[in-house]
Amino acid sequence: MLRTVQALNGPKEQALRISGTPLSSGLLGLLLAFCATTAESKTKSIETAGTAVAITMPIAAGGISLLHSGDWDGVYELGASTALTVGSALILKQIVREQRPDHSDFQSFPSDTAAVAYSSADYLWARYGWEWGVPAYAAAMFVGYSRVDAKKHHWYDVAASGALAFAFNYAVVTHYRGNDRYGLYASADSDSVGLHFEAHF
Repeated sequence: MLRTVQALNGPKEQALRISGTPLSSGLLGLLLAFCATTAESKTKSIETAGTAVAITMPIAAGGISLLHSGDWDGVYELGASTALTVGSALILKQIVREQRPDHSDFQSFPSDTAAVAYSSADYLWARYGWEWGVPAYAAAMFVGYSRVDAKKHHWYDVAASGALAFAFNYAVVTHYRGNDRYGLYASADSDSVGLHFEAHF
């Protein structure tokens, strides 16, 4: 009699274990799918925010220039340095043809989105000093992070864009002097008296 009960209970326990396995796997699968969806949504949000910041930065940099007593020279320099940086990035994309981390295409190196952001950040630092440059660089670094996080670029794609921006801004952008761009002053000593004119470019 005891053996009969064991025989009856044996398959039942096995059935419970078998039926429990798909249930556990299903719950685990749903949990993993939810986590993956949440992570993908977060990554997409960061990517969108990074793109928005990159687009906004040259506009903001131009506005900051105009707030400096209508610094149109600065606006022209901003336009030139941005055009050179982004143009070079777009040309390099066609030459290098590196595959993106997400395997979507072969336009990874360098990052043109990061080029826009870093060009504006370098301009603000070179033109108006670290007070404007530090927050601009923080914004540009966020843009770079968003591109890497979204698997649109490798870290060195972003670094290359930063290097391009630095090089062109160093070549094009001059330091803002405001009303001190031109100066007229007199000097005198025991041997001479002079009138001096200065122009800073």
